Amino acid sequence: MKIYHLSHTDLDGYGCQYVVSHYFDNCEFYNSNYGKEIEEKFDEILIKLDKNKDEKSLVLVTDLNPVSSVCEEMSRKIQDYPNAKLFLLDHHQTGEECMQKFYWYLLDSSRCATKITYDFFSKIFGENKELSLMVDIINSIDIWLSDSKYFELGKILMQIIASSKEINRTMFAKQNHAYMFFLLNKAKEYFHVKNPHIELENAVHFIKKDFFRLDIDNTLCNLISDYLVRILSENKQDYTIYYKDKKGLLVYDIGNVSVIGNDFLVKNPEYDFFLEINPGKKISLRANNKIDVSLFAKTAFNGGGHANASGGIFTSYKDSSVYSKIYEQTKTYLEKFNEK
Repeated sequence: MKIYHLSHTDLDGYGCQYVVSHYFDNCEFYNSNYGKEIEEKFDEILIKLDKNKDEKSLVLVTDLNPVSSVCEEMSRKIQDYPNAKLFLLDHHQTGEECMQKFYWYLLDSSRCATKITYDFFSKIFGENKELSLMVDIINSIDIWLSDSKYFELGKILMQIIASSKEINRTMFAKQNHAYMFFLLNKAKEYFHVKNPHIELENAVHFIKKDFFRLDIDNTLCNLISDYLVRILSENKQDYTIYYKDKKGLLVYDIGNVSVIGNDFLVKNPEYDFFLEINPGKKISLRANNKIDVSLFAKTAFNGGGHANASGGIFTSYKDSSVYSKIYEQTKTYLEKFNEK
């Protein structure tokens, strides 16, 4: 059986997936904030189901409470896949109406979603002492059990996941999950030391470097850039875009665009520009003396700046959590200038 697991983007959401990964090998993980992103990610899962209609599948949703109209759509759509079952585990009280309406919606506001997920699967497949401890730590902070002996450690875990945005999950979902699971695995090494919350917080910088470092040590900033540029370079055909006769790379909300953009262009000299789109319609352009991106920004995005570093606004852009939609919007828009 294949599990397609959609969960929230916080500690509790990743905690649910961490639990599921302990019990199952054949999983694909997706993450979503609230709003239309839930529908977009659910539709991404359905695309995968289309390709594997004969395979028995479980579409598992955790730590999210879609509104009633979205639940209606999810119920309707999943009926087209007789070999797939839909199951939702949640703890938000606002989901009570949906729980009453949909048989696949399990709600318990007394536990965090990670604990609901663990309690459900551990009853079937057996308990695990160390995993149970991780679950209790997450539960203590997610439902704010301030008297719990795990509360301070839970705060640090929550902070680690919330602040670890180095790998954009829209572009690099698999790598993002590998990173989050790596952080949680490393955190476990501190659960039994004296003052674990302090020791873990002190170690976070070095834990992150351990994930991004291949062999030679460097600053965390440079290690992250090397890691992302390596992924972009290996898959650059998927991100390639054109402006007139110039070849560029399109990324979404990748962060630290000056460093990453310059590193990519140096290591991939056949590319002329590096274009980043952000959720607020802002764009950043970087070049390495092959195109004046200030003119590019002025012409296409009513912006400007410097010859190798400029920005603007993509006014007609509609934000999405699916990179292919972002790519098609941008490609179609820039083609208008290619024709001039």
